[in-house]
Amino acid sequence: MSAPDPAAAVADWREHGVRVVRAGTLDTNTAQTPGMDRAAAITAARVGAQKLWVGTVHIHPDAKTGAHHHGALESVIYVISGRARMRWGEQLEFTAEAGPGDFIYVPPYVPHQEINASAHEVLACVLVRSDNEAVVVNLDIAAVETPQTVAWVDPIHTH
Repeated sequence: MSAPDPAAAVADWREHGVRVVRAGTLDTNTAQTPGMDRAAAITAARVGAQKLWVGTVHIHPDAKTGAHHHGALESVIYVISGRARMRWGEQLEFTAEAGPGDFIYVPPYVPHQEINASAHEVLACVLVRSDNEAVVVNLDIAAVETPQTVAWVDPIHTH
């Protein structure tokens, strides 16, 4: 018995193929965290995504989000413009910064907070999550006053 042909399962590629979501049509009716504006682009409802949620986030100058996590989801943040300062941990006791062109990875259940490190420029990012649901769990955390700076180093690029 031969394996089923995936192309035959979806014969109407015009209606079930590539989707383009225009910049002016992002959906702001998505889970929000105080201090940021999220807008959804790629979701199950919008394009039929089964394993991804993709959208944008804008954080105003000198603003910061409330502490939150995204449940079992993995998240990736790509910085388009501005300077992102991330805090994470049980008391937001760790911090690191990222700039345009940098990627930030947030593992499942990690309490974190995004901060716009610039007093003058909007922080603009693209968000990607590992499921098509916009899971956001807002947290009430007593943050440490002085977080520990962590150098972002991977096994290939030493500090």
